[in-house]
Amino acid sequence: MTKAFRSSIALQTAFAVSTFFNAFAQTPAQMPSPASRMAVPQPSPADEHNFPPLLLQQLSAIKATALNDDYAYRQVAHLTENIGPRPSGSAQAGAAAEYVAGELRQLGLEVRLQPVTVPHWVRGVETAALVEYPGMVSGATQRIVLTALGGSSPTPTEGLTAEVVTVSTFEELQALGRDKVAGRIVLFNEIFDKQKAAGGLGFAAYGEAVRYRGAGPKAAADLGAAAALVRSVGNADYRLPHTGFSFPAGIPAGAVSAEDADLIVHLASQGKIRMHLILTPQKLPDATGYNVIADLKGSEHPEEIVVVSGHLDSWDLGTGAIDDGAGVVIAMETAEILQRLHLRPARTLRVIAWMDEETGGAGSRAYSSEYFNNFIHHIAAIESDSGAAHPLGFEVKAAPAAINALRPVQTVLLSTGASILQPTADAPGADIAAMADAGVPAFGVMQDGRTYFNYHHTAADTLDKIVPTELRENAAAMAVLAYALANMKDPLPR
Repeated sequence: MTKAFRSSIALQTAFAVSTFFNAFAQTPAQMPSPASRMAVPQPSPADEHNFPPLLLQQLSAIKATALNDDYAYRQVAHLTENIGPRPSGSAQAGAAAEYVAGELRQLGLEVRLQPVTVPHWVRGVETAALVEYPGMVSGATQRIVLTALGGSSPTPTEGLTAEVVTVSTFEELQALGRDKVAGRIVLFNEIFDKQKAAGGLGFAAYGEAVRYRGAGPKAAADLGAAAALVRSVGNADYRLPHTGFSFPAGIPAGAVSAEDADLIVHLASQGKIRMHLILTPQKLPDATGYNVIADLKGSEHPEEIVVVSGHLDSWDLGTGAIDDGAGVVIAMETAEILQRLHLRPARTLRVIAWMDEETGGAGSRAYSSEYFNNFIHHIAAIESDSGAAHPLGFEVKAAPAAINALRPVQTVLLSTGASILQPTADAPGADIAAMADAGVPAFGVMQDGRTYFNYHHTAADTLDKIVPTELRENAAAMAVLAYALANMKDPLPR
């Protein structure tokens, strides 16, 4: 975790949605380090005790089946193209929960829909134009491409017009003071580090920039700003605005495309600029959403639970394919493969499709509230929420002995490239954070993140961004690890 992002987490801990940002506090070496490429050690007596030959054969069969199966792709195609975007509180989110529940029932799992009270925020009109700037041609304006941030308050219906001031840091904002901020539109121009992303550290770059999206509007509002804008937190410059959650600040808040942020900063360096801004989102009454919880009961220790999961809700600009339809469907496929191969886990496999990860984490909190006293019987939890690209392995929050115990799993997954088990001090997924904090061994699927933030939270998060072969690799990684955790002789040490 970078020092800068540690600061961002500190800013956010006062609000329940901090678990969302904490999910990105990891600095996964998306490109494996030389040490992680070293050969997996030969099996020890403990390995052979926990992973007898039959179990290793079963894990290999699961891998081979997943690599030749399109169940997950068919499911994500339906979620994204037939149902569409699934923001919390929406009809589509409700339909998606019903659909996933129905599909898991068809697989023979015991399914329940856990009610969750979720926020219901809807996007409205979102337009902006520069109406005064140096060198402006008489009668002309310049359109600004932007989108409202979740949690934004609306402008008046007719919009607002105000001078724009630009800053790069919170320190620069404070240095301006109330006199130079009050009544103005503040633009935070923190630039996403593309070189980090190209080097495989996209989540580290995201962690450094996302703090301005999360806390910037509130900081501007505290100094009397009329509205706040942030440079979109993303990698590629396609003049696409990236939405995302922002702490409610009582003022309009939006994200402008990277190109438009550059334009505003350039013109502001020449003299005074003014913008006309219209954002008309609405905060509707809270709604009832649902976590989907589906159990494939264990044959020997049904009271012990291994969770496989992804979050079902999405933002509304795209169709939520890589964030996080992909995570949901590979969890579903874990159960589908076991049923197809007639493999019964010794411990209960629990598939969870989480609701409201994007706008507050209500689904995770509801699950933790109901099952906290049972976390002692949760053997492990896996979440996928980093896209659908080629998997490299897993981030792991667990005791070193637990990671060592999974060396045979690394061997099975070595041929797919998903053999890294990278320790992390933080929860490797927002929805499983409470379990991780309670000592449950927690795993986050670690994908190649070099292009993830090209599309993250944009209108371009659509089905075509998922490569079917890579989705199958993700399904193989999750299914192999989950069955190993469910069937190894001794549960992982805590």
